[in-house]
Amino acid sequence: MTFPIDIPFSRHMGFALISHENGESEFHYDPLPEHLNSFEVVHGGACMALLDVTLAAAGRSMAKEMGTITIELKTSFLQPARGKLIARGSLIHRTGTMAFAQGTVFDSEGRACAHATGTFKYVKRKITSPESQIPTD
Repeated sequence: MTFPIDIPFSRHMGFALISHENGESEFHYDPLPEHLNSFEVVHGGACMALLDVTLAAAGRSMAKEMGTITIELKTSFLQPARGKLIARGSLIHRTGTMAFAQGTVFDSEGRACAHATGTFKYVKRKITSPESQIPTD
């Protein structure tokens, strides 16, 4: 599935959108060696970025004409993340201007590695070109 907007950082990291419909989202991620930490497991920042994108996509799935800006993201690391990862997010609650979501990163064995909750602000999207889709108020 192609994500409806281009997010250069997500593309750079290799986050692959699988679905984002009805308040749910799923991304797959095959970390590169440069995404690992000194313990040779996926860097926590990479896991947080994956969760950020996944939760935002869950919120955006119910308001596809809008963009989302992260207001708050709380992440708990449960165990080291190794190998190919799957992130699943779900919208918990939505108002006219805010989305509240949660999500989990799983390793290739199906073990939960990191869990996050987040708050996102809906913003109107100003599209000037496919390369520069910047959210504005």
